[in-house]
Amino acid sequence: MGGGKRPGDASAGDAGARGPAVGTASGAGDGPRQQPGRRPVAALVLAMALVAMDGTIVATAVPQIVGDLGGFSVFSWLFSGYLLAVTVTLPVYGKLADTYGRKPVLIGGMALFLVGSLLCAAAWNMAALIAFRVVQGLGGGAIQGTVQTLAADLYPLRERPRIQARLSTVWATSAVAGPAVGGLLAAYTDWRWIFLINLPVGALAVWLCARRLHEPARPAGPRPRVDWAGALAVFACGGLLLTALVQGGVAWPWLSAPSLALFGGSAVLAAVTVYVERRAAEPILPGWVWRRRTIAAVNLAMGALGLLMVAPMVFVPTYAQSALGLDPIAAGLVMSVMTLSWPITAALSQHVYRRIGFRNTAALGVALAALILSSFLLLPHPAEPWQPALIMLLLGGALGLFQLPLMVGVQSTVGWAERGTTTASVLFCRQVGQSVGAALFGAVANATIAARLAGAPVPGLPADLDGAAQALTRPDALPADAAAYLRDSVAVAVEHVHLGAAAAAVAALLILLLVAPRRFPVLPELRQE
Repeated sequence: MGGGKRPGDASAGDAGARGPAVGTASGAGDGPRQQPGRRPVAALVLAMALVAMDGTIVATAVPQIVGDLGGFSVFSWLFSGYLLAVTVTLPVYGKLADTYGRKPVLIGGMALFLVGSLLCAAAWNMAALIAFRVVQGLGGGAIQGTVQTLAADLYPLRERPRIQARLSTVWATSAVAGPAVGGLLAAYTDWRWIFLINLPVGALAVWLCARRLHEPARPAGPRPRVDWAGALAVFACGGLLLTALVQGGVAWPWLSAPSLALFGGSAVLAAVTVYVERRAAEPILPGWVWRRRTIAAVNLAMGALGLLMVAPMVFVPTYAQSALGLDPIAAGLVMSVMTLSWPITAALSQHVYRRIGFRNTAALGVALAALILSSFLLLPHPAEPWQPALIMLLLGGALGLFQLPLMVGVQSTVGWAERGTTTASVLFCRQVGQSVGAALFGAVANATIAARLAGAPVPGLPADLDGAAQALTRPDALPADAAAYLRDSVAVAVEHVHLGAAAAAVAALLILLLVAPRRFPVLPELRQE
């Protein structure tokens, strides 16, 4: 390829760049890259598998856990507590990885995750299990952000889709295999084994990382001080905000005293965080994350991605069970086909962004996603199972074109010393988007079903949402007309949710077209000749 350059190549400041190496202290430069034969691919894959499998395995064992420990009214915090811990620690670990290196942060995160797993297996009641799940989440935040950063450190741009496809395949496999593994362990052993199984997998990942990941020596001199006050402020602000979003409308009404107190407290802490970070020499959330157009645009677009992903991940399985009458395994498969096409198009996306650039490839993917999400409104009532499954398959393909070019592109615009912070900010925005989406779309679905119950033309329907939820688990207890109307109401609610997800995709498209630069400013020393 040595001579001429095509439109969209690295000479235009966008695609075709080489990723930076591990270990250079400079914010813009990079040192020698770790040799391909020494790349700790297995360690990265196993580390990502720990966090990818966690949620899906635990979800299937909830009945056994509740039956043993009790605490049915608060079991949702098994997931909410973990999500909160992962989300609010991402910016902290990103800064630590830029300050001390990726290897100690990743190994420390895996060790903390394994300690949390061991404690979860020893939990004596639901409160203890929830607390130990938070410990797991504190380690999971380090794993999730640092693995993504290392994927950029270790691989040049032309090879990065390959490792990203492998990491995406881990999530796809987890979505399919996790429920089966969790069900088997809960049914034939004890639910505590869903946490104990992490120990040998994690120990192998730690050993491989310690043996195979070698970061070049950093230049002598004082290291930047860690902004611990800023880290505490970010943690507290994010924790309050996400608690308000996760529990609002579930544990208490949106306009109740707890919701207002949490939102008000998070607003005050946000102001404190800004004040602390502006005074810090090395802030956890530096202002340049939002002052640089490329990073700000990617952060906002990935937040929209997190928001729209709630529709297929949360509401399609509910739709498949309640509206189509499928069993839980079949309902999960309807959604999980999305994870089959996602890594394929992600791996192939390099052939697109090398020609038209990162921004245009991502814009193409999210525009297709908006159309595909809107097509949910065209499904008949009742639909055949293959129809929503086809929509999910196409959606995964579109989102593979959307996510990977943004992640690869934004990582290629910063040097080693800023890449952990940049990657963490992108993942943080996506996680916050998911929390906002869960709250927003949950309210949309509930409002739709409540309105249809209030104006129902058939007798025998439940009077409220709680009754409707119980009736959906026992549809035979309702008159035939009432059961059909309730199933149809769920289908309409899910249509409204997907319409909202399509609006989020359109918002992401507008962000890319209006905020992101047409050509991502890939660092000159990273461009491919």
